[in-house]
Amino acid sequence: MKISTLIILFCCVFSSVKAQNPIIKNIFTADPAPLVYHDTLFLYTGHDTASVSATNYKMPDWQVFSTTDMVNWKHYGTCLSPKTFSWATGDAYAAQCIEHNGKFYWFVSTFHKADENSKGGAAIGVAVSDRPTGPFKDAIGKALIVNEMTTDVKHGWDDIDPTVFIDNDGQAYLYWGNLSCRYVKLKESMTELDGPINFLKIKNFIEGPWIYKRNGIYYLVYASVGTKPEMIEYCTAKSFEGPWEYQGIIQENVPNSFTTHPGIIDYKGKSYFFYHNGALPTGGSYRRSICVDYMYYNPDGTIQRIIQTKEGVKPVNHP
Repeated sequence: MKISTLIILFCCVFSSVKAQNPIIKNIFTADPAPLVYHDTLFLYTGHDTASVSATNYKMPDWQVFSTTDMVNWKHYGTCLSPKTFSWATGDAYAAQCIEHNGKFYWFVSTFHKADENSKGGAAIGVAVSDRPTGPFKDAIGKALIVNEMTTDVKHGWDDIDPTVFIDNDGQAYLYWGNLSCRYVKLKESMTELDGPINFLKIKNFIEGPWIYKRNGIYYLVYASVGTKPEMIEYCTAKSFEGPWEYQGIIQENVPNSFTTHPGIIDYKGKSYFFYHNGALPTGGSYRRSICVDYMYYNPDGTIQRIIQTKEGVKPVNHP
């Protein structure tokens, strides 16, 4: 009996070590947005609360997690919701938080109330805090982007999925969109547009852009149209405005979810690719869960195909 018990315990421990993905198991999470600040990786997520039989999203808020070793995650709970914004209504769609000059700006997508400022539809807002985990407040008391600003696509949910980065010269850029990829410069305040909205022609783009720069190369990674479930494809450029060169697919369909969403970061000497799937028990397209796997680059800067694993990534130590 003692030997059998030891074998069972060993198998349980081995199984738990080998099955890290999804990394968040206590709630359903989606749309990962990692941020490295000092020695800590913070992960900003959506929160799926739809029922097992639901046929649409129910996403009441945004959550925050952190880690210093990539395997143990601290949960800070709900740190922001559409209720924070007086102009907002509806669900908490994809968002990204970025640090600038000691403040944290959380760019979010939700829906706008029909009022004197907008007829409604998807909109992008920005919250601000002195700390990566909040408390956050509406930075400007109104939406940064409303549906009336972008009329190239004739549906009401095209202004979603903001992604932001700050270039080496300090200039900040906001990219976003559904079926149409847009970008605009931001002023130093991070809460005002600094010029016109630009529209990009990106092959197979549908939604979920993630913009970043690495070793002098600009990367635009996104969920692709024409495939159900979605896949992740990407383009590269030598400038933030392009021209963007299509590079191909880097992530195939994910298990049990027709959407996927990239979040890419370098941390403690390794590159990581965050995404979501529907792999948890009772999970699915409206009850998603965030995963992380390694990301590898070729010598010319192109990205190797992401290998989705149940094992996830190994612990990292302080440098």
